[in-house]
Amino acid sequence: MRILLGLLAVVVLVGVWIFSQINTIPKQDEAANAAWSQVLNQYQRRADLVPNLVATVKGYATHEEKVFTEVTNARARVGQIAAPDPTDPKAVEQYQAAQRELGGALSRLLVVSENYPQLKANENFLTLQSQLEGTENRISVARRDYIAAVQAYNTTLRTFPGRLIASLFYSDAKARANFTADAGAEKAPQVQF
Repeated sequence: MRILLGLLAVVVLVGVWIFSQINTIPKQDEAANAAWSQVLNQYQRRADLVPNLVATVKGYATHEEKVFTEVTNARARVGQIAAPDPTDPKAVEQYQAAQRELGGALSRLLVVSENYPQLKANENFLTLQSQLEGTENRISVARRDYIAAVQAYNTTLRTFPGRLIASLFYSDAKARANFTADAGAEKAPQVQF
């Protein structure tokens, strides 16, 4: 009788433990979804600011057409790529590459602005530049938060008891793709005067 009660207690404790763990995967999945949405939100904010920044700079630097074309084309390519499924590493990489291209074009646009002293003093330009810098920082924070959420989710799926719970209750749960550093990011940028 004691052995039976002991086994029953063990079964009950295991059952309580499993049910206490069962919501971890959906909670972490939703946290990763929310973090991904915030990344997309910040990319959209940047895409919305670009036309205003380009128009402001273009008004002062009419002969810098190549840079404007690059920024416009990069923004158009970003707009053509639908928000990727975060569980598809190739789609995330393509999206990330398009965002890198837009970021590089924006950097060149800001360099062009340095050649126009009256533009640097223009209030509209300074406001847009400040908003763009803030947006780049927000993108960085949103990506960091997404990376942390994906790390927690993927770790749960790959470790015990999460792996067991996922196989029993969430067979469609799969690891999410994460952001990677750009090639050469480990090298300090060269600043030349």
